[in-house]
Amino acid sequence: MPNDSKRINGPDATVPYSIYTNLNSESSELLIKNQLQFRVDKRKHNEFRKMFIRIGVVSQAKGSAYVEMGQTRVICSVFDPREIPNKAQYSTQGELFCEFKFAPFASCKRKGHQQDAEEKEYSLIMQRALEPAVCRHEFPNFQVDIYALVLDNDGSALSTAIMAASLALANASVPMFGIVTAVTVVIYDDLFIIDPTYKEEALCLKTIKKLKPVNHGIIMQAMLSQHDQISEFFLTGSMDINFVNSSIDILSKTSNEIYPVLQEALRKSILKMIKKKNQQEK
Repeated sequence: MPNDSKRINGPDATVPYSIYTNLNSESSELLIKNQLQFRVDKRKHNEFRKMFIRIGVVSQAKGSAYVEMGQTRVICSVFDPREIPNKAQYSTQGELFCEFKFAPFASCKRKGHQQDAEEKEYSLIMQRALEPAVCRHEFPNFQVDIYALVLDNDGSALSTAIMAASLALANASVPMFGIVTAVTVVIYDDLFIIDPTYKEEALCLKTIKKLKPVNHGIIMQAMLSQHDQISEFFLTGSMDINFVNSSIDILSKTSNEIYPVLQEALRKSILKMIKKKNQQEK
């Protein structure tokens, strides 16, 4: 079988050297705490990265959006509603089909071309986060396809993809109740870190054997800020219920700060579209 000369095939799988480190020693625990307390990009624990948003970047799609959160880059495309395939009964509400995918070169560990278990799980989470925001009764028995591709994963990829999908839906003129904002927080002991990087997420998922339990993990919350409603809540790790309650307040406050940024980006795209239409009519 001839090789594909147009593609440079990388290794099938790569393993980071960090998995061989001893996580049960006290020095490893102190190292993790120091890395979390003094962030590499010198942000405060309650500070999220600067955002760059561009709407309408995919010409073949009905609506699209490109969102950067630091070094995390996600592009999302939304296509015209189509009849729900393989549906025997009539559905009074439309459906959303979401596909979340990492590019093969997006992460430290090379991803395959087909969805793995993590990507399928993120696709369902993204669908649950967006469904409360879409007026699905406006297109009964039809389905809207949403495709999110992570070009570069430096943490908070799921929350970035949800916001990009929300903007792409609005750009596609899909009837919505509001824009969905999503924020990720990592927890280690009593430390809350907003908008973590990829390394910070990996550090907070590591478990260390000690006498008392350690609160550690990742929480992602999607929210309709204009209605003060949580559309999706996803938790990974092990933590006390008090930390979960505290994180909800922190995430809701951060969502309210991000919402005007998304709103302003959408407003600029609409003004640009109106200006372009007026120029064409002249």
